[in-house]
Amino acid sequence: MSLLRLMPFVRRTSLLGAAAILALSSASAQSSLSPNPSNPSLLAAYESSSNAFPVEADRGATMQYASESGGTGWAESAKSSPWNKIALEFGGGFNAPIGNDTSTKHGGPFITWGGNFTVGGGLHFNKYLSLLAEYQFMDNKLPGSMIAETEIAQGGHAHIWSLTLDPVVDLFPKRTNSVYVTGGGGFYRKVTSFTVPEDVEVCDYWCEIDEEDETVYHFSSNQGGLNLGFGITHRLGGPGGINGYGKMQLYAEARYLFLNTPQLSADTFPHAVGTTELIPVTFGVRW
Repeated sequence: MSLLRLMPFVRRTSLLGAAAILALSSASAQSSLSPNPSNPSLLAAYESSSNAFPVEADRGATMQYASESGGTGWAESAKSSPWNKIALEFGGGFNAPIGNDTSTKHGGPFITWGGNFTVGGGLHFNKYLSLLAEYQFMDNKLPGSMIAETEIAQGGHAHIWSLTLDPVVDLFPKRTNSVYVTGGGGFYRKVTSFTVPEDVEVCDYWCEIDEEDETVYHFSSNQGGLNLGFGITHRLGGPGGINGYGKMQLYAEARYLFLNTPQLSADTFPHAVGTTELIPVTFGVRW
Protein backbone atom coordinates (compact mmCIF):
# COMPACT_ATOMS: atom_id res chain seq x y z
CA MET A 1 0.00 0.00 0.00
CA SER A 2 2.87 2.37 0.69
CA LEU A 3 4.28 1.86 -2.83
CA LEU A 4 0.95 2.64 -4.45
CA ARG A 5 0.74 5.88 -2.52
CA LEU A 6 4.23 6.90 -3.73
CA MET A 7 3.58 6.36 -7.48
CA PRO A 8 1.71 9.68 -8.12
CA PHE A 9 4.52 11.58 -6.39
CA VAL A 10 7.20 9.86 -8.53
CA ARG A 11 5.32 10.64 -11.76
CA ARG A 12 4.93 14.34 -10.85
CA THR A 13 8.61 14.57 -9.95
CA SER A 14 9.68 12.97 -13.29
CA LEU A 15 7.50 15.36 -15.34
CA LEU A 16 8.89 18.40 -13.51
CA GLY A 17 12.48 17.17 -14.10
CA ALA A 18 11.93 16.66 -17.83
CA ALA A 19 10.40 20.13 -18.16
CA ALA A 20 13.38 21.65 -16.36
CA ILE A 21 15.86 19.86 -18.67
CA LEU A 22 14.02 21.11 -21.81
CA ALA A 23 13.99 24.68 -20.47
CA LEU A 24 17.73 24.61 -19.76
CA SER A 25 18.50 23.18 -23.23
CA SER A 26 16.45 25.93 -24.93
CA ALA A 27 18.18 28.66 -22.94
CA SER A 28 21.60 27.22 -23.78
CA ALA A 29 20.83 27.14 -27.52
CA GLN A 30 19.62 30.75 -27.47
CA SER A 31 22.72 31.89 -25.63
CA SER A 32 25.02 30.16 -28.16
CA LEU A 33 23.23 31.82 -31.11
CA SER A 34 22.97 35.25 -29.50
CA PRO A 35 26.14 36.19 -27.62
CA ASN A 36 26.08 38.68 -24.83
CA PRO A 37 26.28 42.19 -26.35
CA SER A 38 28.35 43.24 -23.35
CA ASN A 39 31.21 41.11 -24.71
CA PRO A 40 32.50 42.95 -27.83
CA SER A 41 34.82 40.19 -29.00
CA LEU A 42 32.05 37.59 -29.00
CA LEU A 43 29.70 39.98 -30.76
CA ALA A 44 32.26 40.70 -33.48
CA ALA A 45 32.91 37.01 -34.01
CA TYR A 46 29.20 36.35 -34.23
CA GLU A 47 28.63 39.10 -36.82
CA SER A 48 31.63 37.92 -38.86
CA SER A 49 30.42 34.31 -38.95
CA SER A 50 26.86 35.30 -39.76
CA ASN A 51 27.99 37.47 -42.68
CA ALA A 52 29.82 34.51 -44.17
CA PHE A 53 26.49 32.75 -44.81
CA PRO A 54 24.01 35.05 -46.61
CA VAL A 55 20.34 34.38 -46.14
CA GLU A 56 18.38 32.85 -48.95
CA ALA A 57 16.86 36.20 -49.92
CA ASP A 58 20.26 37.78 -50.43
CA ARG A 59 21.50 34.76 -52.35
CA GLY A 60 18.46 34.91 -54.60
CA ALA A 61 19.00 38.59 -55.30
CA THR A 62 22.63 37.95 -56.20
CA MET A 63 21.72 35.16 -58.59
CA GLN A 64 18.99 37.30 -60.15
CA TYR A 65 21.48 40.15 -60.74
CA ALA A 66 23.98 37.80 -62.36
CA SER A 67 21.26 36.39 -64.58
CA GLU A 68 19.91 39.79 -65.63
CA SER A 69 23.37 41.19 -66.31
CA GLY A 70 24.09 38.30 -68.69
CA GLY A 71 27.50 37.67 -67.20
CA THR A 72 28.76 41.12 -68.18
CA GLY A 73 30.82 41.37 -65.03
CA TRP A 74 32.88 38.37 -66.10
CA ALA A 75 32.99 39.62 -69.67
CA GLU A 76 34.20 43.07 -68.60
CA SER A 77 36.96 41.43 -66.57
CA ALA A 78 38.01 39.31 -69.55
CA LYS A 79 37.77 42.32 -71.85
CA SER A 80 40.26 44.28 -69.77
CA SER A 81 42.86 41.50 -69.93
CA PRO A 82 45.88 42.42 -72.11
CA TRP A 83 45.96 38.86 -73.46
CA ASN A 84 42.76 39.57 -75.36
CA LYS A 85 44.71 41.95 -77.59
CA ILE A 86 46.79 39.02 -78.87
CA ALA A 87 45.65 37.48 -82.18
CA LEU A 88 46.60 33.91 -83.21
CA GLU A 89 45.67 31.58 -86.06
CA PHE A 90 46.43 28.03 -87.21
CA GLY A 91 45.13 26.52 -90.41
CA GLY A 92 45.66 24.34 -93.46
CA GLY A 93 44.06 23.61 -96.79
CA PHE A 94 44.71 23.34 -100.52
CA ASN A 95 45.96 25.51 -103.40
CA ALA A 96 44.41 25.85 -106.85
CA PRO A 97 46.50 27.21 -109.77
CA ILE A 98 44.94 29.86 -112.03
CA GLY A 99 45.95 32.25 -114.80
CA ASN A 100 48.98 31.68 -116.99
CA ASP A 101 50.15 28.78 -114.81
CA THR A 102 47.26 26.68 -116.11
CA SER A 103 47.18 27.93 -119.71
CA THR A 104 48.39 25.79 -122.59
CA LYS A 105 48.83 28.94 -124.67
CA HIS A 106 52.30 29.47 -123.19
CA GLY A 107 53.30 25.81 -123.09
CA GLY A 108 51.76 25.20 -119.68
CA PRO A 109 50.47 24.23 -117.30
CA PHE A 110 53.44 24.92 -115.03
CA ILE A 111 52.00 24.00 -111.62
CA THR A 112 49.16 21.85 -110.30
CA TRP A 113 47.13 21.49 -107.12
CA GLY A 114 48.73 21.17 -103.70
CA GLY A 115 48.36 21.77 -99.96
CA ASN A 116 49.20 24.57 -97.56
CA PHE A 117 49.87 25.20 -93.89
CA THR A 118 49.44 28.63 -92.25
CA VAL A 119 50.31 30.05 -88.82
CA GLY A 120 50.09 33.66 -87.71
CA GLY A 121 50.17 36.02 -84.76
CA GLY A 122 49.52 39.69 -84.14
CA LEU A 123 47.30 42.22 -82.40
CA HIS A 124 43.62 43.13 -82.16
CA PHE A 125 43.48 46.94 -82.38
CA ASN A 126 39.71 47.10 -81.92
CA LYS A 127 36.66 44.95 -82.58
CA TYR A 128 36.96 45.51 -86.34
CA LEU A 129 40.68 45.62 -87.14
CA SER A 130 43.53 43.16 -86.50
CA LEU A 131 47.02 42.85 -87.94
CA LEU A 132 48.68 39.45 -88.41
CA ALA A 133 52.22 38.44 -89.29
CA GLU A 134 51.71 35.19 -91.21
CA TYR A 135 53.93 32.32 -92.25
CA GLN A 136 52.58 30.08 -95.01
CA PHE A 137 54.04 27.00 -96.67
CA MET A 138 52.63 25.63 -99.94
CA ASP A 139 53.52 22.34 -101.60
CA ASN A 140 52.35 21.96 -105.22
CA LYS A 141 53.08 19.20 -107.71
CA LEU A 142 54.42 19.84 -111.20
CA PRO A 143 52.41 18.71 -114.25
CA GLY A 144 53.63 15.68 -116.20
CA SER A 145 54.05 17.63 -119.45
CA MET A 146 56.47 20.02 -117.75
CA ILE A 147 58.45 17.19 -116.16
CA ALA A 148 58.70 15.43 -119.53
CA GLU A 149 60.36 18.46 -121.11
CA THR A 150 63.45 17.96 -118.93
CA GLU A 151 63.98 14.49 -120.51
CA ILE A 152 65.62 13.44 -117.22
CA ALA A 153 63.25 13.89 -114.31
CA GLN A 154 60.37 11.60 -113.43
CA GLY A 155 58.73 13.79 -110.79
CA GLY A 156 58.80 17.25 -109.30
CA HIS A 157 57.26 19.82 -107.00
CA ALA A 158 57.15 23.54 -106.30
CA HIS A 159 57.55 24.74 -102.70
CA ILE A 160 56.54 28.27 -101.77
CA TRP A 161 56.97 29.77 -98.33
CA SER A 162 56.22 33.31 -97.26
CA LEU A 163 56.40 35.88 -94.46
CA THR A 164 53.74 38.57 -94.85
CA LEU A 165 51.87 41.30 -92.96
CA ASP A 166 48.11 41.04 -93.42
CA PRO A 167 45.39 43.31 -91.96
CA VAL A 168 42.08 41.62 -91.17
CA VAL A 169 38.82 43.60 -91.10
CA ASP A 170 35.88 41.89 -89.36
CA LEU A 171 32.63 43.25 -90.82
CA PHE A 172 30.23 41.89 -88.17
CA PRO A 173 32.29 41.39 -84.98
CA LYS A 174 29.34 40.95 -82.59
CA ARG A 175 27.64 38.19 -84.55
CA THR A 176 28.16 34.48 -84.11
CA ASN A 177 28.77 34.13 -87.86
CA SER A 178 30.73 36.89 -89.54
CA VAL A 179 32.55 37.85 -92.74
CA TYR A 180 36.00 39.40 -92.97
CA VAL A 181 38.29 40.75 -95.67
CA THR A 182 42.06 40.48 -95.61
CA GLY A 183 45.08 41.09 -97.77
CA GLY A 184 48.68 42.11 -97.62
CA GLY A 185 52.10 41.25 -98.90
CA GLY A 186 55.67 40.48 -98.07
CA PHE A 187 58.52 38.12 -98.85
CA TYR A 188 58.02 34.93 -100.90
CA ARG A 189 60.51 32.21 -101.81
CA LYS A 190 59.71 29.65 -104.51
CA VAL A 191 61.80 26.54 -105.14
CA THR A 192 60.99 24.32 -108.15
CA SER A 193 62.61 20.88 -108.05
CA PHE A 194 62.75 17.98 -110.52
CA THR A 195 63.39 14.53 -109.10
CA VAL A 196 64.11 10.93 -109.98
CA PRO A 197 63.51 7.93 -107.70
CA GLU A 198 66.64 6.23 -106.40
CA ASP A 199 67.22 3.18 -104.23
CA VAL A 200 68.71 4.12 -100.86
CA GLU A 201 69.87 1.82 -98.08
CA VAL A 202 68.17 2.73 -94.81
CA CYS A 203 69.46 1.20 -91.58
CA ASP A 204 67.61 1.37 -88.26
CA TYR A 205 67.27 -1.88 -86.32
CA TRP A 206 68.08 -3.61 -89.59
CA CYS A 207 69.02 -2.41 -93.07
CA GLU A 208 66.66 -2.33 -96.03
CA ILE A 209 66.46 -0.77 -99.48
CA ASP A 210 64.01 2.13 -99.76
CA GLU A 211 63.10 4.38 -102.66
CA GLU A 212 63.55 8.13 -102.27
CA ASP A 213 63.26 11.07 -104.63
CA GLU A 214 66.59 12.65 -105.48
CA THR A 215 66.71 16.17 -106.91
CA VAL A 216 68.44 16.29 -110.30
CA TYR A 217 67.57 19.85 -111.24
CA HIS A 218 66.06 22.83 -109.43
CA PHE A 219 65.82 26.60 -109.55
CA SER A 220 64.69 29.09 -106.90
CA SER A 221 63.70 32.73 -106.65
CA ASN A 222 63.11 35.34 -103.95
CA GLN A 223 60.57 38.04 -104.64
CA GLY A 224 57.77 40.13 -103.27
CA GLY A 225 54.17 39.02 -103.49
CA LEU A 226 50.64 40.19 -102.84
CA ASN A 227 47.51 38.44 -101.59
CA LEU A 228 43.87 39.51 -101.27
CA GLY A 229 40.87 37.56 -100.05
CA PHE A 230 37.90 37.11 -97.77
CA GLY A 231 36.65 34.58 -95.27
CA ILE A 232 33.83 33.53 -92.97
CA THR A 233 34.02 32.82 -89.23
CA HIS A 234 31.93 30.99 -86.65
CA ARG A 235 32.38 32.07 -83.04
CA LEU A 236 32.57 29.20 -80.55
CA GLY A 237 31.42 31.31 -77.58
CA GLY A 238 32.65 31.76 -74.02
CA PRO A 239 33.77 34.92 -72.21
CA GLY A 240 36.63 37.08 -73.40
CA GLY A 241 37.49 39.05 -76.47
CA ILE A 242 37.55 42.75 -77.06
CA ASN A 243 33.76 43.02 -76.96
CA GLY A 244 33.18 40.63 -74.09
CA TYR A 245 32.36 37.87 -76.56
CA GLY A 246 34.24 34.64 -77.12
CA LYS A 247 37.53 34.95 -79.01
CA MET A 248 37.88 31.47 -80.46
CA GLN A 249 36.59 31.20 -84.03
CA LEU A 250 36.54 28.61 -86.76
CA TYR A 251 37.33 30.15 -90.12
CA ALA A 252 37.41 29.34 -93.83
CA GLU A 253 38.99 31.68 -96.36
CA ALA A 254 40.13 31.99 -99.95
CA ARG A 255 42.81 34.37 -101.23
CA TYR A 256 44.25 35.36 -104.58
CA LEU A 257 48.06 35.13 -104.54
CA PHE A 258 50.29 36.84 -107.10
CA LEU A 259 54.07 36.33 -107.25
CA ASN A 260 56.32 38.14 -109.67
CA THR A 261 58.58 35.11 -110.14
CA PRO A 262 61.26 35.21 -112.85
CA GLN A 263 60.79 33.32 -116.09
CA LEU A 264 61.84 29.69 -116.21
CA SER A 265 64.91 28.59 -118.15
CA ALA A 266 64.39 29.55 -121.78
CA ASP A 267 66.43 26.57 -122.98
CA THR A 268 64.30 23.99 -121.20
CA PHE A 269 60.95 25.85 -121.14
CA PRO A 270 60.97 28.25 -124.10
CA HIS A 271 57.30 29.22 -123.72
CA ALA A 272 57.20 29.59 -119.95
CA VAL A 273 55.91 32.71 -118.21
CA GLY A 274 57.37 34.30 -115.12
CA THR A 275 54.43 35.01 -112.84
CA THR A 276 52.86 32.57 -110.35
CA GLU A 277 49.15 32.78 -109.50
CA LEU A 278 47.36 30.60 -106.96
CA ILE A 279 44.16 30.47 -104.93
CA PRO A 280 45.04 29.15 -101.42
CA VAL A 281 41.93 27.93 -99.57
CA THR A 282 42.48 27.56 -95.82
CA PHE A 283 40.46 26.19 -92.89
CA GLY A 284 41.47 26.68 -89.29
CA VAL A 285 40.96 28.28 -85.90
CA ARG A 286 41.56 31.85 -84.71
CA TRP A 287 41.67 33.68 -81.40
